[in-house]
Amino acid sequence: MARILLLTPQLPYPPQQGTSLRNFHLLRALAQRHDVTLLSFAERDRAADTARLAELARVLPPIAVPERTTGQRLRGLLTSRAPDMARRLHSAALAAALADALRDEVFDVVQIEGIELAWTMPLIREIAPGTRIVLDCHNAETELQRRALHADRRQPRRWPAAVYSAAQVGRLARFEREALRAADAIIAVSEEDRRQLMALAEPAKPIAVIPNVVAVDDYQWAGPVPDEARFDLVFTGKMDYRPNVDGVLWFAEAIWPLVRQARPATTWAIVGQRPHTRLAALGDAPGITLTGRVDQVQPYLAGAGVYVLPLRIGSGTRLKLIEAMAAGCAVVSTTIGAEGFALESGREAIVADTPEAFAAAVRALLDDPARRVALGERARVFAAQYDWQRVGPLLDEVYDELLAGG
Repeated sequence: MARILLLTPQLPYPPQQGTSLRNFHLLRALAQRHDVTLLSFAERDRAADTARLAELARVLPPIAVPERTTGQRLRGLLTSRAPDMARRLHSAALAAALADALRDEVFDVVQIEGIELAWTMPLIREIAPGTRIVLDCHNAETELQRRALHADRRQPRRWPAAVYSAAQVGRLARFEREALRAADAIIAVSEEDRRQLMALAEPAKPIAVIPNVVAVDDYQWAGPVPDEARFDLVFTGKMDYRPNVDGVLWFAEAIWPLVRQARPATTWAIVGQRPHTRLAALGDAPGITLTGRVDQVQPYLAGAGVYVLPLRIGSGTRLKLIEAMAAGCAVVSTTIGAEGFALESGREAIVADTPEAFAAAVRALLDDPARRVALGERARVFAAQYDWQRVGPLLDEVYDELLAGG
């Protein structure tokens, strides 16, 4: 049994969307065998959530998320060679809490969830030089930023964002390379990300693949689906996240008209918290619903005719795809949306990358209920391999090898 300090960029409960889903289920897996202490950020008082997490780990008081104005971000861009991501969660309060934790207890491992917290590594080395550091890379961030640059520079109205990405790519590559070099063990979420990170790691070092996971049983919706959760098409995700915003806008501009032309009554729900201002106009478009935050995505997945994943920017793997497949949805995705999963187009999901092919796949599924059911059932079987309980042995291999060497 190892003594682990787990650092996460947000309190990993409730497990909803992306980072919190992965971190909660990794915490569950680690807690089965190890003694885990959790240190996280939180945006507000989360007593009920910390109580739930305390069933799995010792939870240190969460730290308030640092606030940064646009002006501060711009000054950082002009006066520093560090990427924006390196400063996003830089916090004196977290540094103090981390230092106290390292002085109060001897940990075998500090596991850092995401590169946003890599700035803590020098502090860990200074206070606890014998503690090993595991860096869990949720994305290959340099590649993600590079893809954002390629997507934005094709649209004149997105050129300011492209300029931002162009300034970030080189900085991120340096920062990501330094973080990989400083870690004792590295985790990636997919083979594709592992290859991207290996290209940056100097000197080259082993990188383990621990896939994104969910609790598959949580998506077996048994109750009735309320009418307000029934839509022909559904997309889920954090709606201020740049890849999600880009994908939804591309679908709305290039694919949605082709679907509605053939099926004028088609409905589409965009389900997720904090819709970006760029999406505001979609809420007034016929057939489109912006839900904002919902307590559960499961009813919307159960009520979906087709789940659409029109992403053009991304890295890692999409937890939203595992959720949709675990729920038995018929999925149409771009190649990037399905990246990292060894699925067969036409068997577990349909992969399409042009507006015409994507729209045709959506229309064909909406017109063929039996095919939707068959595709969804194969998707559900495929998703079973990403249940959180399968992660434990993979994590144990990483820890056993790391601690045996020291």
